[in-house]
Parts: sequence; C-alpha cells; structure tokens
Amino acid sequence: MTTAPFINALPLDRKDAGSGLRIGGDWTLAHFATLEPQVMQARQDVAADATIILNDINQLDTAGAALLVDLLGEARLETLETCSPQLSAERRQLLQSVGHAITESRKTPPAPRPSSISEFFGHIGIAVDDFLCKARELVGFFGLTVCTMLSVMLKPSRWRITSLTSHLQQTGLNAVPIVALLTFLVGAVVAFLGATILADFGASIYTINLVAFSFLREFGVLLTAILMAGRTASAFTAQIGSMKANEEIDAIRTLGLSPIELLVVPRVCAMLIALPVLTFIAMICGIVGGAMVCALTLDISVTSFISIFHESIELKHFLVGMVKAPIFAFLIAIIGCLEGFKVTGSAQSVGERTTSSVVQSIFVVILLDAIFALFMVEMGW
Repeated sequence: MTTAPFINALPLDRKDAGSGLRIGGDWTLAHFATLEPQVMQARQDVAADATIILNDINQLDTAGAALLVDLLGEARLETLETCSPQLSAERRQLLQSVGHAITESRKTPPAPRPSSISEFFGHIGIAVDDFLCKARELVGFFGLTVCTMLSVMLKPSRWRITSLTSHLQQTGLNAVPIVALLTFLVGAVVAFLGATILADFGASIYTINLVAFSFLREFGVLLTAILMAGRTASAFTAQIGSMKANEEIDAIRTLGLSPIELLVVPRVCAMLIALPVLTFIAMICGIVGGAMVCALTLDISVTSFISIFHESIELKHFLVGMVKAPIFAFLIAIIGCLEGFKVTGSAQSVGERTTSSVVQSIFVVILLDAIFALFMVEMGW
C-alpha cells in the first residue's frame, strides 16, 4: 500500500532561517504530477539554509529523486550524510547520483556550429561519396546484366521474343515521330544559323558541311539519346519500381526466376536495337531539315545539296556517330532498370527514382559524348 507524499512546514528556532520542511511519503513516478508543483512552490518559500528532514520517506525512485535534487540543491547534496544521518546509504547514493547526472547534463556545452567553409567542403564530400557509391552500383549492375545476357544468349530456349518485341515497339517504333520531328527542326535551325553567319564571309555553301558534320557525328546520336533518356529510362524505372512496390519482384524470386533475366535483359536488348535505328532516322531528318533551309534561303537545290554532300562528307563521320549509339543505349537501359530496383515501396520513392534515372542518364550520355568527341579529334577520326 502506497503512502501519499507530503511536504510540511517545520517551524525553526532561528528567526533568520525561515521555515524548514519535513518531507515524507512515497516519492515515486506515480506521484510525480502531484509533487512537481509542490516542489516548485517550496523552492521559492524555503530559505537556502533551512533544514529539510528526509526521515519520513518510505519509497524513492529516480523520478522522485530528481524532484528532491531540485528541492535540496547542490550544496545540501554534498552534506546529506551530515544533515540527514537517518537517511539510508542507498538513498543518499541515489540522490547524489541523480544530482551528479543532472549537473553534468546542464554543464554539457552545445555542439559548436561548423563554419561556412567546413559546411561547404562537407557538402562536397557528401556529394563525392554519393557519386562514388552510385558509380560502384552502376558498375556492379553492368557486370551482372552482361553476365546474364551472355548466359541467356547461349540458350535460345530462354529467349523472350514476345517481351523483346513489346519493348521494341514501346522504345523504338513509338518514339519515331518525336525523334524525327525534333531532329528535323534542329537541323533547320542549325542550317539557318550557319547560313546567317557564313554569309558574312561569302561561304554560305559550307552550310551543307556544317549540317552534315554536326548531325552525322554529334547531334543525331546525342539528341536521340537524350530523348530516350527522358522517355524510355523513366518508363523503365517506373515499370520496375511499381513492380518492386507491389512485391512482384519478390514473387519472381520466390518462384526461382531471375528478375534480371525477366525484366532487364529484354529491355536492354530492345534499346540496343532501337537506339541505333532511331539515330539513323535522326541523322536523315536533321539533314533533310538543313536541306530544306538551304533550298529556301540559300537557293541551293536539293540535287546540289545531295551532290555536295556526297563529294565532301566521308563515311567515317557516319560511323563515328553510329558507334556511340549502342553504348548510349546500353547505359540508358541499365540506369533506368537499376533505379527501378532501388524503389523502396512508396509512390514518392517511384517519383524520386524516376527523376534520378533521367538525370543520371542524360549526365552519362553528355559526359561520354564529350569524351568520345575529344578522343576522336585526337585520333584524327
């Protein structure tokens, strides 16, 4: 049976000492709400050197000890053995331990605020570490996909032609209109700007070379790859991410099947076929757009355009552009699939990974294209 805690005033003989206190009852967590306002009031009414008698305390835990520490103060805690000799050694030790813990917690200095320079370099370090982690994951997934493709390639019975055809239609055939329109318009703009500048030097005829070089070597494959990164990589991430959120990938693994073989390989193969074809279409449409501007603004007939194009442009420029297409296709596909596998299970995660796949794909495409361009120039190709 518990005893209600109490704090009673205790008259003293010395007038300058004020009233003391006689404390008793059960000072436990169950009575914390009742005791706290009494302790706060007693701290204001009792003098610093007033006598406090603790002999009537029946039960004491850490919650009650914390209140007593606030009431007694640090000075009385150090002299408990003298001023309260009837208090057991265990309770004195408890009060002193709680008091020491409270004192140390109040003395703990706040964490120093890092300087702006430290924060700046800290953010750089976090970004670099995140980049290295993503690069390591991409390399690992790249190797896993290549190994799976090689193992499937040697076993025709495991080829998934239906899935490949479906993804080929989505990634290739359905993308032809947007790729053709975009490259046609960009070809027209490049020819118009080139003609405007070259006319000042009396070299408008070289607009044909400008359009041909730019689309055969760079714009054809680069614009197509960027479009596919925004259109197809995001679709791959959303599709696989939705399956991950619905635990369909876990079900595939439970059945003893490989998600890489079922979900990744058909998509990668479809991209490897679709992107070179779309790149060729982009080259043709860009050159056609340039030819139209030459015919309308420079009075260069289509026949003259084709003749000059045939005489001035070598086959190697076309091959330089086409060589990059399958490399870009493979990277775009595996980035889109990898980000899909990273989805955690919520709609927000699907959106974040979809955005990440598009950003990473475009970044990788532009970075590799710049490296290719520098390498080809240095090699004289």
